[in-house]
Amino acid sequence: MEKNKIKTKLKATIRKNRDIINKQLSDLFDWVKGAELVSLKECDTADDPVRPELDNEFRTSYGRKIYGVKYKNEIHAIMCFAFTNKIPKTVKELDNLSKDAFLQSALRDQKVGQIAIAYTVWSKKKGGGKLIVKEVFKMIKKSNHLNRLVTLSPLTEMATKFHLRNKAKLISVNEETQNFEYSK
Repeated sequence: MEKNKIKTKLKATIRKNRDIINKQLSDLFDWVKGAELVSLKECDTADDPVRPELDNEFRTSYGRKIYGVKYKNEIHAIMCFAFTNKIPKTVKELDNLSKDAFLQSALRDQKVGQIAIAYTVWSKKKGGGKLIVKEVFKMIKKSNHLNRLVTLSPLTEMATKFHLRNKAKLISVNEETQNFEYSK
């Protein structure tokens, strides 16, 4: 009889704790549902763990863009990318290829490049990195001139794990960087 009471109490405690944990997990990611992708004029480059040396002028000139995931007037994740027609292997090459694509667009219909090259992404809140990649990828698929989302990532285990976990495919390992591609 004593054994049954203990079992019943144990089951009740487990059920209660499971409900508490499930609610906390739900609350943790609730912000994701209300977040939106926004274009930014600048970002705090000191917060960038990947390429803090690149200033806002670099990030916004020659058709380059900064996007953020915004929730309740706060930016929770940031992605910077450039438009090119080829996949760069270095930041210098990214700079040159995006300038070239920008200048070519002046002769056409102002649509810069066919490839969006994400050269930095970071998150201030759990789930933000994955969300911004997903949202930017959706935006690119809707675009009538962009057909690829490729990264120019550092050669770090963290970058590799992040992109592979988010279903990107490694397409190139370079001397200083690696390129991943996001597709369907």
